[in-house]
Amino acid sequence: MTLFGKVEGDVEIKAPAEKFHEIFSGRPHHISNVTPEKIQGCALHEGDWGVEGSVIYWDYVHDGEAKVAKEKIVAIDDTKKSITFKVIEGDLLKEYKSFEIVVQATPKGEGSLVHWTMEYEKLKDDIPEPNSLLQFAIDLSKDIDAHLTA
Repeated sequence: MTLFGKVEGDVEIKAPAEKFHEIFSGRPHHISNVTPEKIQGCALHEGDWGVEGSVIYWDYVHDGEAKVAKEKIVAIDDTKKSITFKVIEGDLLKEYKSFEIVVQATPKGEGSLVHWTMEYEKLKDDIPEPNSLLQFAIDLSKDIDAHLTA
């Protein structure tokens, strides 16, 4: 059994790809206002909002538990409307040696298709794939969409 893995998922939203991308790349601290039951806080620890190399600290609730994650913005591609985060501290690193998240919004019809990719290396074979975290991200996308199209 391999310790390396990748899970991916898509969700169609009504909001334009540009608006969705702008929330994650430039204003992630607004997400806690949009969906406070999932994201309790988002703070900038290093750098500036929307700048590669910046470090963001998230307080969130996943599977009914309060958790934290410190993530470095590895890449922002405004053309492809994608952002890549590398988890550098927090609860995920109790089970995974490495964890990277890519979220990309692609225009589709009048709305967008949001694609989530999570690549990881498990610390042990018996660690489950992060399917519930992928579902969390998809549900988060729907909450952001509802806010952007309200």
